[in-house]
Amino acid sequence: MDFAESDEHRDLRAAVGAVAAPFGGAYYVEHARTATECTELWHALGDAGFVGVNVPEEYGGGGGGLVELALVCEEIAAQGAPILLLLVTHAISAEVIAEYGTEEQRKEWLPGLASGRQKVVFAITEPEAGSNTHKLSTRARRVGDEWVVTGEKYYISGVDEAEALLLVARTGDQGQLSLFLVPTDAPGLQRTVLPVDVMLPEKQFTLHFDEVRLPASALVGGEGQGFRQVFHGLNPERITGAALCVGIARYALDRAARYAKDRQVWDRPIGAHQGVAHPLAKAKIETELAALMTRKAAWLHANGLPAGEASNMAKYAAAEAALAALDAAMQTHGGNGVAQEFGLLPYWGLARLLRIAPVNREMILNFVAQHSLGLPRSY
Repeated sequence: MDFAESDEHRDLRAAVGAVAAPFGGAYYVEHARTATECTELWHALGDAGFVGVNVPEEYGGGGGGLVELALVCEEIAAQGAPILLLLVTHAISAEVIAEYGTEEQRKEWLPGLASGRQKVVFAITEPEAGSNTHKLSTRARRVGDEWVVTGEKYYISGVDEAEALLLVARTGDQGQLSLFLVPTDAPGLQRTVLPVDVMLPEKQFTLHFDEVRLPASALVGGEGQGFRQVFHGLNPERITGAALCVGIARYALDRAARYAKDRQVWDRPIGAHQGVAHPLAKAKIETELAALMTRKAAWLHANGLPAGEASNMAKYAAAEAALAALDAAMQTHGGNGVAQEFGLLPYWGLARLLRIAPVNREMILNFVAQHSLGLPRSY
């Protein structure tokens, strides 16, 4: 067992950090407050080859895997710029298209994903289904040489930034899940902004599919194979979500430690007081533990090994660590913890969202209870 990070991965961290640092917290917070996409940072990362780090080389990508993508997610967040869309465009869509897409689909979509000039977002969530994919009701029926889609999706991120959706729908008499690539400008596809109070650059949408017609070539992989294909993307989404949380925690702790060293009260830095230092030290420990589980989960997935348990544990631990780090950082800043000048509150909202999504902590605890501990299923 080797815990040493390779020179290649250390160089990747440094290079990603060098691209993201000039944008940093001020850039991200401005875009989060105005709900505007981080186009300049996205293109800078794409031009440097980091957005498509997990896309195969033959399609213009970096040829890496989930370990490398998780490092990118962690490092941009550690610089104060956690871009949520990497989780759906590359951890899900790029992974699924590369693994299950036809050669035509790969040629059409992977080069744009690799360069950062195209985005494919993921559409699975529905109002009545919650976390239960067995209750999805959006359907695609075969009509001649076409597929016709009807239904509704909910809390779909970044539709306004994307050229296509990777859609999960039911097909056939048995209602098995299948995946489709759907252009975001397809006739019959209506999108409505779903207002949220969390400050994010990415907008959320409700989607209505009113007899949306797709060519036969829109089907990704085999009909009825969507359940297996979806989970090829969901574990990476949880892992990169965990990596983003680890980076957020690192950013918050770095800001808090600097403040605690500089802020003088009663002729000494406030960081000299255990009441300030200990919560930050505890959050640091929790962040490092979450980072270890995240790296383990990414390594398991990249090596084709079962990664469900580790992915869930990593996502749980990292979301908790990010929230604890932000809470300690805001408390360290006192009233300045909620001041716009210090820009911490937008990160708390994102970390709080990542405790819920892409899978909430209660469902993770259900998974661990049933699959890791062998307890009776509770739902």
